[in-house]
Amino acid sequence: MSRMDAGEARRRFTATRVARLATVDDAGLPRLVPVVFAVHGRDGIVTAVDRKPKSTSRLARLHDIEVTPAVCLLADAYDEDWDRLWWARADGGARIVHADATDPAVRQEYELALALLREKYAQYRRTPPDGPVIAVTVHRWTGWRAADPSPTAPSPMAPSPTDPAGKPPFGTAGSGYAAGSR
Repeated sequence: MSRMDAGEARRRFTATRVARLATVDDAGLPRLVPVVFAVHGRDGIVTAVDRKPKSTSRLARLHDIEVTPAVCLLADAYDEDWDRLWWARADGGARIVHADATDPAVRQEYELALALLREKYAQYRRTPPDGPVIAVTVHRWTGWRAADPSPTAPSPMAPSPTDPAGKPPFGTAGSGYAAGSR
């Protein structure tokens, strides 16, 4: 078992397709929601409110960030071979970027975030997000892996031998999971 250095945590995190965004509600309790994301620069992460069904347009995560901008994003890999387990975490500060901002630089930032998301996800090329962008500046990358990598070990990013079809697991992009009002 070993901790990852910041570079490895960032590399593994950015190679994944889905992460979990943790915010803090008004009572100080954590709130967690799965998100798709894109990397912006060295330590930036963007995600957007997209057109998937939601129970309300007043999303709790947006309110949480407006009140308490500290967030955490977590990406991980599970495998029946527990030597292949790992997680990578990005702790940072978030802000909401709106498409209709009066400042041209903010509108440009919004468009760049959407371009990065469209580049990573074919679904967004067909149906781009139409809601606000959450822009995260990562202050700390951390991670853990069950086993130290060895020269003969398979890549931890390779498909699991227990899922030879490479089908997306429940809760990942393409699985059909919708996050409700989060």
